[in-house]
Amino acid sequence: MRVVITGGGGFLGQKLARRLLDKGTLAGPDGRQTEIGELILFDQVTPRPIADRRVRGIPGDVADAKQIANLITPATASIFHLASVVSAGAEADFDLGYRVNLDGTRNVLEAARATSAKPRLVFTSSIATYGGGLPDVVTDETPQRPETSYGTQKAIGEALVNDYSRKGFIDGRSVRLPTITIRPGKPNKAASTWASSIMREPLQGEDAICPVTPETPMACLGPRRCVENLIRVHEVAAEALGSHRSTLLTGIPVTAGEMEKALHRNAGNRKLGRVIWQHDPDIQRIVDGWPKATRSDKAAKLGMEVQPDVDTMIREFIEDELTTG
Repeated sequence: MRVVITGGGGFLGQKLARRLLDKGTLAGPDGRQTEIGELILFDQVTPRPIADRRVRGIPGDVADAKQIANLITPATASIFHLASVVSAGAEADFDLGYRVNLDGTRNVLEAARATSAKPRLVFTSSIATYGGGLPDVVTDETPQRPETSYGTQKAIGEALVNDYSRKGFIDGRSVRLPTITIRPGKPNKAASTWASSIMREPLQGEDAICPVTPETPMACLGPRRCVENLIRVHEVAAEALGSHRSTLLTGIPVTAGEMEKALHRNAGNRKLGRVIWQHDPDIQRIVDGWPKATRSDKAAKLGMEVQPDVDTMIREFIEDELTTG
């Protein structure tokens, strides 16, 4: 089986790749478990190498239709489409956002369609597809009314995955992600990047700047459970998804102030860096338009995992990223 991960150089792509290698098999287009013989990591720069003969990193541009047509061959049984320009980046550069997040997604879908192999495809969407007078808890019944370019691009991507699946070109599944935290690495251009840096940097003895108020909540899910859910939605039978191929993942509400307090409960002997509250009204405006929490009965029925609390997010980050030896 040949598996392709677009955005395979990103932190989620790398974690997903390692988990797939450990698992060893995936459901093929016929639903039967098949050994993963080749795992392709595609990103704008060559992804970090993984010491496994099954893995190959390929640099390229998801918005280049010819490259994507060469990437997704008839032998490709599964695609995890993670590549995108993040929220604030897509808002700041309108053309880039649509080029990557919309044209790139269409390229992936068209390449999959051209194989005639009907591969399983998992598309990562976002709760940024919601907006406009949201309830405190967004559910499966809450309508999508994006108020940013990024949210609009992701909502269109979901609609395309649904339509290509309806036509029988692919076996598609979209996963609407809450904020994934704690992310390793450095802050990026996402409007939600503070939800990782507010805990990540202090745990490593560095100061972190938080651009929102302490009372600002985020709907959160940890990386471990996110990866498990991506695999889970790939594995379930199409019939279990129903006619609408999108699934909202449950994200627990955690405020910026609660994140800071949880740091001190879980720091152990670490000397923590400071959280510096430096308000940015543009970031605040974007974040205020997002759900404070999400709850999905559909995801629960499909067996998707939920984050217990902010403390487990911190402990898992320490175990996965900071513990050596």
